[in-house]
Formats: sequence, structure tokens, C-alpha cells
Amino acid sequence: MITPLVPVPALDRRSLLRSASLAGSGLALAAWMPAWAQPVSRGIVRPVPQLSGDTIALRVAHEMVRVDGREAHVIAMNGTVPAPLLRLREGQTVRITVANDLDEETSVHWHGLLVPFQMDGVPGVSFPGIKPHSSFTYEFPLEQSGTYWYHSHSGLQEAMGHYGPIVIDPKAVDPIAYDREHVVVFSDHSFIHPHTLFTKLKQESGYFNRQKQTLAGLAAGKDQTHAERLEWARMRMDPTDILDVTGSVYTYVVNGYGPNDNWTALFKPGERVRLRFINASAMTIFNVRIPGLRMTVVAADGLPVRPVPVDELQMSIAETYDVIVTPTADRPYTIVGEAADRSGLARATLAPRAGMVAEVPPLRERPLLTMKDMGMGGMDTPASDDPHAGHDMEGMDMPVSGGGAVGQAGATGHSMSMRDGANALQVALGPGVQSIAPMPMDRTGEPGVGLENVGHKVLVYRDLVALERNPDVRGAAREIEVHLTGNMERYMWSMDGKTLSEAKTPIPLRTDERVRVTLINDTMMNHPIHLHGHFFELVTGHGAHSPRKHTVNVAPGGKLSFDVTGIHGDWAFHCHMFLHMHAGMMRVVQVRDAGDAA
Repeated sequence: MITPLVPVPALDRRSLLRSASLAGSGLALAAWMPAWAQPVSRGIVRPVPQLSGDTIALRVAHEMVRVDGREAHVIAMNGTVPAPLLRLREGQTVRITVANDLDEETSVHWHGLLVPFQMDGVPGVSFPGIKPHSSFTYEFPLEQSGTYWYHSHSGLQEAMGHYGPIVIDPKAVDPIAYDREHVVVFSDHSFIHPHTLFTKLKQESGYFNRQKQTLAGLAAGKDQTHAERLEWARMRMDPTDILDVTGSVYTYVVNGYGPNDNWTALFKPGERVRLRFINASAMTIFNVRIPGLRMTVVAADGLPVRPVPVDELQMSIAETYDVIVTPTADRPYTIVGEAADRSGLARATLAPRAGMVAEVPPLRERPLLTMKDMGMGGMDTPASDDPHAGHDMEGMDMPVSGGGAVGQAGATGHSMSMRDGANALQVALGPGVQSIAPMPMDRTGEPGVGLENVGHKVLVYRDLVALERNPDVRGAAREIEVHLTGNMERYMWSMDGKTLSEAKTPIPLRTDERVRVTLINDTMMNHPIHLHGHFFELVTGHGAHSPRKHTVNVAPGGKLSFDVTGIHGDWAFHCHMFLHMHAGMMRVVQVRDAGDAA
């Protein structure tokens, strides 16, 4: 049972609507505001509260709200989930005072913003945290524009609602033309406390998976063959294990509203509507589409990209995408955020008038993992109409070690994987490392698990091309390889086989040093990796116009590389699957000037 630390009044639907009305009354004053302070969601039915200016006050406290008609205990900022939209302007210096009304420490991290490391908001890494019943003032210049967000980096508060959107307008002419815009924050809400979710996963990794294979699926030929099931069972792997926490306990929300609440944004036919998508979920990767309406991706992680027309995009945790849609018909459309395992969906409506509802598509058939997701991509047969083609593992010699490893442990305990070179000994099998991917491959040209054969265009990382030339086009002076490791059975997660507490030294960089980081996913789970305080350039063949991101998803059994230029400070580097980070999949990147002592 969730019990607030202090008694809090219930915030009912009438209060929420009254707040929305008050926020809407401010629209009459919009013409008198500077351009950067204009309401971001004009013509919205239930707007997200908005704060602007050089001085902003936020209060963190326990609150009660309603989600899909149910009372929910949350940790909110200024009484709302999501927290108020911060509408800011490139070039201004902002002072944000955060008052902590909790009986525990809190913090705010400005996700994707280039700020001095002391303002980055990670307790124990860049600042001491905000103690209970105290306050802290963040102050930093805004060196960029675009769509970003902010959230707690303390305990499990983010998973309880401690997050909010940020829109920073450019100081010059916006390269993206539009007539109207809406912020669309996807997230996941559980009426069960996240500590309980974590405990259940430690007890049984598949506790929340209600989509496992059945005898009926075998008989119908929809799932794996009998031989495949035996092989996967021998390796203690589950091909339906797509997301750790699923729609069995999550309500998927848009701007804090569940599917039955039907959050609605308005448009006029023929308008170019900019939708600023933010994935602020704790554990959910969303596949986003608007049936009947094509989207043009114009920005990724806040920075403009060359326009890419798509029908669907997979948005990993902590990523942001801006898209342009131009609805010409006088009818409503459904914005669908389907969980990657297809156990549930978030739903909102884009409509010419309030009260309109479009058809909500049914959930699609849940996907299955394959050998490629085990890191054996070279063994998969190319595309085939047979869903099982290339996945027959019968007769293959794939020894089990450490509770289901694909790589075999030698006498030294080190991985004897199929990979060559010095890095083959970088990770040892053990209680916390269940597997070593034998043949990890670059999957940046793939749309994501379950989207391979949907019959329409899905965004892939290789589609992204920076609109402007990268500020640093030097080649990397050296390469750092980081393995994403774990043991799903025991719900243990790490980098290079070590949790944050076990890693004795940070990852060292020099200020202004150009480094290539290669991430290798030795697990069968997606890992959205975020580097604080930096943008990095994905190595996807676009040279000086490589896409610049701050968060990138590493597919199961996959690998990818990015180039980054070191910025002075101590920076968190972690998986944004919230419970993976909580379990230890995090390191500190320490960037020092050339003359500094290590």
C-alpha cells in the first residue's frame, strides 16, 4: 500500500478542470507576451501548466491525482503530473529554485541541457542533493533550443511522477516552420509503488509478463516450434521478455491522462502542427503512430534534422522527437503510443473540435525475440515470409554458463566468446553477467523489435541527418568500448560486469578530447543509454551531418558507436530503463583538463 509521508488533499477532476480553465484564461494575455513566452499548446482542451521567465519556483511534494478515474499517489512538482512546462528562450540565464517538501532528499536533472556540471542535478556525482524541507537554486545559461525534459535523479521519484517538459525557443528564426504546436509527454503510471515492482522483479524476472508462450500458441503455429522452445529453455531465455514491467500493472498516459481520460489537442484543417513527443516513462519503450496521418520527423533529442516522412517511430525512454503533421480532413485522429511488447497503449486525440473521438486501433500481436537479439545476428537468415526462418537452434552447440550464458566460460572464468582481440577478456561471466553476445551487430538500420514487418515506413537511426554541420568534425583520438551486461534471472544490471558501486574508478576523458564510444549490448533487453552534459554524434555514415543525440537505444544483442567531445566535469552515464539504473547499470564519466591531476 502506498502511504504518503504527510497527509495530502485529494486533487479531484473538478480541481483539475478548474486549473485547466485558469490556465486557459491566460490565453487572452498571450498577445502581450514575448514570442518565447507564448503558450505552447494554444487550442488545447486540457493544457499542461506553463512557467516562463528568468526566475522560476518549483515545489516537490506528495500529491493525490486521478488517472483514468482512479486515485493515485504521486510525487509531483507544483501539484501536477507532469510538472509544469518550462517555456524558455535560448540565450537567457534562468534561475530555478526547487523547494523540497518531502521527508527525503530530492533533485532535478535537466535532461539534455548543456549546463555546468554543478547544475546537472545528480546527487553524489555533481551536487549533494536537495535535503528534506530545504531548497536549492539552479542557475545556468541556455545554450540551445528544442524539446527537452526534467526529472528527479533521487531514489525512485521519477517513476512516481517527478518529471516535466521543457521547450526552449531559438533566439533566431526557428528552422522548423509550423502553425500550431503541442507538447505530448508519454509515460507509464503504476498504482503499485516502484520499490514493490523492483522487489517482484528480483524475485521473478518475468513476474509482470502475461504474454508468455502457451500450448495454444504452439498448436496454432503462432509462436516458436517445440524444438526452439526446448533450446531457449535450456539457455533459460524467454523470447517474450520484451519489457520488464508491462501493461499488466502500468497505465500508459499522455500528459498525465490515461486512455479513458482521452487527452485532446486541437487543430484547424490544413495547419502544420508540430507535435513535441517526449518519452518520460520509467520502463516503457513506445511505438508511436497516428493512423491515417503521416508524420515528418524534424528534430531528434531537441536538435533539428533533415525532414524524414514516416508512418511510425519507436521512441525509447528519455528520447524526444518533434514531428510535423498536416491534417486536412475535418475529423479526429488518434495518437497511439503502443508499448513495445504490445501489452497496452497510451492514447490521445488530435481533433478539430473538443469532444471528438477517433477509433483506437487494437493492440497488435506481441513480438518474439530471435537469435539476433541474443547477439548472434550473423546466424540469422535474411528476411523471409516464414517467421521462424533462420531461428532454428536445434543441434547448435551453445553451452550454458552462469545461468544461461551464450558465451562459454573458460578455466579462468573469462568469456571465451566468438569475438577476437583484447576486448574479448573485458567482461567475465559470473553471477551478474548471464551472457556475452558472440556476434553483436550494428542495428541502427533496424526499426526495433516487432516493427520489422509492419508494412509501412518506420523511423530508424540511420534516417537521421543533422540539419546543421556538426560543431566538431574531428576524428576520434581513441576508442572506449563499454559492455552493457546483466543477469535477467536475478535482475542484475551493470556496465562491463560491474555496478556503479562496484566500479572503483570513473571513465576518464580529457576536456576537448575527441573519443569514440562503442556500446555492446550483451543482454536480450533494450538499453536506452544517456550521457549527461553532452551531445554525441552517432556513427551512422553521415559524416559532418551525423545526428547529434544525448540518449540512444542499444538494441538487444546489438552494438553502436558515437563520437563525443569531452566537457569538463563529472557526468552520469547510465541506462534510462529506470530500474536498470537503480540496479546498477550506471557509471560516472570524469572529464578533466589536460593539466589536472587524475
